[in-house]
Amino acid sequence: MTETERRTKLKEKIRVIDNLLVGLYGRHEIEGTEDPLDTLVETILSQNTTDINSHRSFLALKGEYPKWELLLGQDPKNVSKIIRSGGLPDIKAERILRALEFIKRSRGRLSIDFLRDMSPSEADSWLGQMKGVGPKTRSIVLLFSLGMPAFPVDTHIHRVSKRLGLIGLKVTREQAQLELGSLVPKGDFYNFHINLIEHGRAVCHARKPKCAVCALSRMCDFYRATKKAQS
Repeated sequence: MTETERRTKLKEKIRVIDNLLVGLYGRHEIEGTEDPLDTLVETILSQNTTDINSHRSFLALKGEYPKWELLLGQDPKNVSKIIRSGGLPDIKAERILRALEFIKRSRGRLSIDFLRDMSPSEADSWLGQMKGVGPKTRSIVLLFSLGMPAFPVDTHIHRVSKRLGLIGLKVTREQAQLELGSLVPKGDFYNFHINLIEHGRAVCHARKPKCAVCALSRMCDFYRATKKAQS
């Protein structure tokens, strides 16, 4: 099979999976109304923790500092106490403060709305100048707040995509973003992203996936390999 044939086959597989997931979880349309700076801060807080914990710490931080300008120059130790519920508070406090300081120094004010006037690659490169703002964080800001084509890959998407055979078993999250971004139709990025996460949470668990009730099992490499090993 040539590379072109392989990619064509994967794109068709993704189309079928997308339709099945829509039947299970519905179709989701992005609003793109979130403030990109809010999204940046909350995404930093979401690293290595659950959505519930990260959102709790984000609300706590917002409650203490209603405007991000008030956070500039604050002691990282004080900030880490406020966001402790989200895990890794010391690291995240430093990253958030550094990001805000960089934006203020570079732009003269705390806003990254100007990214809307850039191309996706330009906006991604600009965000990438900030330490601790990796590919996943940048792609979430691009997709959720700026409405730009980007395909964030979290733990659930990485796991489910590997099991389905959409990406190789040794493909990293960063590589997966590029690979899936080149296979999934740009107009379906948001919907497919959300539904893969939903499926990972509801069915395709890390330790005990519910393969027996999975609507995707007939096209899942992991399921076929498991059945073959058991026979």
